[in-house]
Amino acid sequence: MTAAALPSAPTPETGGRPSPPAPPPWIPKTELGRRVAAGELTTIGEVLATGLPLREPQIVDKLLPGLHDEVLDVNMVQRMTDSGRRFKFAVTVVVGNGDGYVGLGRAKGREVGPTIRRAIDRAKLGIVEILRGCGSWECGCGRSHTLPFQVHARSGSVVVTLKPAPRGVGLAVGDVVKPILRFAGITDAWGYTDGHTKTTVNYAQAAYRALSDLSRLKVPDADATRLKIVRGGTGTSILPPKEDTPRPTRGGPGGRRGPSRGRGGPPGRGGPGARGGGPGRRGPPPAAPSGGGGGR
Repeated sequence: MTAAALPSAPTPETGGRPSPPAPPPWIPKTELGRRVAAGELTTIGEVLATGLPLREPQIVDKLLPGLHDEVLDVNMVQRMTDSGRRFKFAVTVVVGNGDGYVGLGRAKGREVGPTIRRAIDRAKLGIVEILRGCGSWECGCGRSHTLPFQVHARSGSVVVTLKPAPRGVGLAVGDVVKPILRFAGITDAWGYTDGHTKTTVNYAQAAYRALSDLSRLKVPDADATRLKIVRGGTGTSILPPKEDTPRPTRGGPGGRRGPSRGRGGPPGRGGPGARGGGPGRRGPPPAAPSGGGGGR
């Protein structure tokens, strides 16, 4: 084992366990990756404008650091074979930076953890540049907070229609579409759906296709100025900064129960046989039985 692959020393943040080894250095394998590594392309907008296929998620990691991700759906699928049933997990994940870039990915696997990581990589490969503006006739704030135009898309039986909303309305859409719009940097929108929206995959894909179709729209300069349309990022994200530090274990570094909640702690209320301490307080003597007689 080389020195680069050795795990780091235990830290209090990891609960006394060694942290995972650092990933290996990125070696680009495609023309687009080599151009990014050489410094010819410095933004994700320039990468998407080249028209070359995006095949390496490390490109997005380098140009869009601190990308947020959220799992939309984890579904267990099964198929019948001669030897019995085979179970797999289908995971749908959305990624975005809250400033004009969003992606949707889906993967299948036998274990949930590796499948989620593979779905995140596929969502990074499907990242798109979003158009934002102030397209509602009820609003004249001049800020790019909503959609510039009405757009609709379909996936399976689900049809999603997204409309511009004035500032302050919020995201008046379903719970599946909310993280997609929020990761894209949209704070106000109206949404209408038709079809079997309980199918989370089709619901999410329809909303993602609506934003993707909107990004391919060509807008005249006069309309772009009037509706305050911006393409891609503006330098201000609506999402909080992502924290990469691992969460501490429950109870501190000493384990699940913590260093001060051991089995031989301070004296308890019970007697010497009580669990968790030494000799406790001796209570008052038992009261004499009531009644006047002293026997039968």
